[in-house]
Amino acid sequence: MAALEAAEAALEAAEAELGRRQEQQEEEEEENHNHDREGGGEPAALNGLVSENMKSKNVDVKIPESELEAEDRGAEEERPRESDSNILDLSSDYPRDKHISIQRHLADLEKLADLREDERKPCPLCPEEKFKACYSHKLHRHLQNLHWKVSVEFEGYRMCICHLSCRPVKPNLAGDQTLSKMGAHYHCIICSATIVRRTDMIGHINRHVNKGETESRFSTVHAPKSSYNVVKESATDVQVLPNHSTPQKTDSYFNPKMKLNRQLIFCALAVLAGERKPIECLDAFGATGIMGLQWAKHLRSSVKVTINDCNENSVTMIKENCHLNKMKVKLNSREEDNGETVGNGEENSDTIEVTKMDANVVMHLRSFDFIHLDPFGTSVNYLDSAFRNVRNLGIVSLTSTDISSLYAKAQHVALRHYGCNIVRTEYYKELAARAVIAAVTRAAARCNKGIEVLLAVALEHFVLVVVRVLRGPTPADDSAKKVRYLIHCQWCEERVFQKEGNMVEENPYQQLPCDCHGSMPGKTAVLLGPLWSGALFNTGFLRRMLLEAVQYGLDEAQPLLKTLVSEAECTTPKHFCTHSPGDENKQEECGVYIRTPNTSAESYLVHGKRKSEEVLRGTAKRQRAEHSAEHPPFYYNIHRHSIKGMNMPKLNKFLNYLSEAGYRVSRTHFDPMGVRTNAPLAQFKTVLMKYSTPTYVGAQAEGPVHLPGEIQVGEEVPAAAVIKVEEAELAEDDKSGVAAAVVTESYPTHCATE
Repeated sequence: MAALEAAEAALEAAEAELGRRQEQQEEEEEENHNHDREGGGEPAALNGLVSENMKSKNVDVKIPESELEAEDRGAEEERPRESDSNILDLSSDYPRDKHISIQRHLADLEKLADLREDERKPCPLCPEEKFKACYSHKLHRHLQNLHWKVSVEFEGYRMCICHLSCRPVKPNLAGDQTLSKMGAHYHCIICSATIVRRTDMIGHINRHVNKGETESRFSTVHAPKSSYNVVKESATDVQVLPNHSTPQKTDSYFNPKMKLNRQLIFCALAVLAGERKPIECLDAFGATGIMGLQWAKHLRSSVKVTINDCNENSVTMIKENCHLNKMKVKLNSREEDNGETVGNGEENSDTIEVTKMDANVVMHLRSFDFIHLDPFGTSVNYLDSAFRNVRNLGIVSLTSTDISSLYAKAQHVALRHYGCNIVRTEYYKELAARAVIAAVTRAAARCNKGIEVLLAVALEHFVLVVVRVLRGPTPADDSAKKVRYLIHCQWCEERVFQKEGNMVEENPYQQLPCDCHGSMPGKTAVLLGPLWSGALFNTGFLRRMLLEAVQYGLDEAQPLLKTLVSEAECTTPKHFCTHSPGDENKQEECGVYIRTPNTSAESYLVHGKRKSEEVLRGTAKRQRAEHSAEHPPFYYNIHRHSIKGMNMPKLNKFLNYLSEAGYRVSRTHFDPMGVRTNAPLAQFKTVLMKYSTPTYVGAQAEGPVHLPGEIQVGEEVPAAAVIKVEEAELAEDDKSGVAAAVVTESYPTHCATE
């Protein structure tokens, strides 16, 4: 009996201990708001304690199993549940302990509302005082327009805006905690924090990504491969998401309208690869990786391609696109330790290096021969890093898509980003290109480097600038001197760059060719800039780009490159012709004589002898003529300066009329109706009026119209004579074996005096 009483006492003590521990566990759960998964071990430990006590007393007692089984079932139910910090369950495709505002599809959000046509349902993310219960069609529009459209996307999930009272405030004086009636906010999918502003939420998520906190807590949710679309461009296949055309809602942005931009950049890289090989090139913002894939697929062993992107989903898609195009992937050193390297890191012609880091970081860590910057918006934030480690005579190309600020629609943004004051003019596209080049020049000069502009293109969707880097303080000073202010007349839109010098002029209006300041009251001109005042094109580089475009069959880039070559030389298309293949291998750019691999010592021999001194003198004279004859800055729109009540001549005929008057003239890619010429605006209008016909004489052929004798068209005929003499000398050089860049033809003159 004594032993039995002792066993019962031990059992009662064990049950009391079990009850006490359960109460402590419940209190901890209430304080921490977490589900403890270690509760299943309590019955086992207690069972062991009771059994030991029984063994010590040598008494065989049967403990009731109902209580232990109940505890085991409770422990098994609590095991799969995780803490609030782990929102995404690694064993499931769908997060379990997440807020109701975090959903993957709009249909999942509608399921929470349980839409039915015959019943009124409240919004699950809004309190009743904010949005009353309504029928399904109205609730559907509410969920789509108010919550879903302003959501923040991350790893395939949408963090919708929430209007519920979710965050507790600090206790008041009485010690009571109440829920705050806060306004719209977002719930972080990573740490369950509540963020009010959408931009702050995006920055909050980016900080988590930079810290690498998403890898340990969550399983990355990728879109199913069946939802990918395969796009083919220039014999390169890439996988894109269905929403690839909306940059705010996708990680891998792909714009089919930028195909021309990609072709121009490829031609520039192909020209650089012909000068020296192999070259290391960087696509700092890979997205889908299509640009770097085209480089590696067509140029092969001439280039070593590195594609970078800071987004994990984009990096994953770049790897998949590399495998799709049968390219091997070499990852950076941080990811090579994880055993994800494809092809064991072998470097060959079919290997592409993929990095996941910020663009500024990768450009600070390594040196490159060719760097392309194509961020979403402005690229001024990456210029200092790009020019820091770029090699001498390397190329930096940048694409700016912030056309609202560059095209003078948001002038305060242009002043903030580029430090440039601009207004809307008839030549606003060239103004945008010169503003970008001025920012590039200042960034290069800070690194003791100068630039030579090889190409500047401004079209509807982007502004593309390609420059060659010249290392040294002297080229940096020469480039910085070409950044000047522009004096623009707001009445007649005449323009002229301000003269060099630090002295302040008493009357800066005297620099303008027009006399609007004397005839109009008040201030008539505005100071724009600082802008790049040098040339926008390099003729030799553009010609070699045209040859590369023909070689690789880039049909869309060829017409634009032909226009650029004629614009760089300021000649009409009839006067334009390409060099012979032998001369394309010899170009002089920025004082550096560049020889491609096709050039050999035999090109300097003529019938077993070296070139005579006359031929060498003629070649030097031709090169000096090409470099001294820069294209005139800016252009005039023929429709902008048309005369009311007069029929204008055709554009090509008008170009011939200006050329016959002794001026350099060409069309421009900036404006389809623009005319680039060195003629002043007054002479431009005079020639336009002379060859215009009255509207009521529609059947009369275009011909000269007699004008008053105030302005004579032939004022610059001596300049035309000088140009013809130089062209005659160039033609003589062509007979000696050197092809000329410009072929002139004699046209009959139709002057009124004759």
